[in-house]
Amino acid sequence: VHLVESGGGLVQPGGSLRLSCAASGFTFSIYYMSWVRQAPGKGLEWVSDINSGGDNTYYADSVKGRFTISRDNAKNTLYLQMNSLKPEDTALYYCARNRAPDYWGQGTQVTVSS
Repeated sequence: VHLVESGGGLVQPGGSLRLSCAASGFTFSIYYMSWVRQAPGKGLEWVSDINSGGDNTYYADSVKGRFTISRDNAKNTLYLQMNSLKPEDTALYYCARNRAPDYWGQGTQVTVSS
């Protein structure tokens, strides 16, 4: 199982970023997938997850209405569109397999700062 996140970076408050997670080594299309983040000095925080078909999505209250999770099963790729970013969204963002994650990527850093 291999999960590789990309798309992080430095963005001003109110800006947008789109994270991607390229999956390999397993049948991507049959698994729930999740995004989890860890802010500096804090524990892991679940952000969002999506069912195998992509038609059911779930969000933490802290990101609801601003973030959108999606997937392309033909490309074995998971996405997280992040809009209206706030400084408190600064974190290392991980994609993970399953709702109770069993495999994780290495993470991509998102920094929201002016």
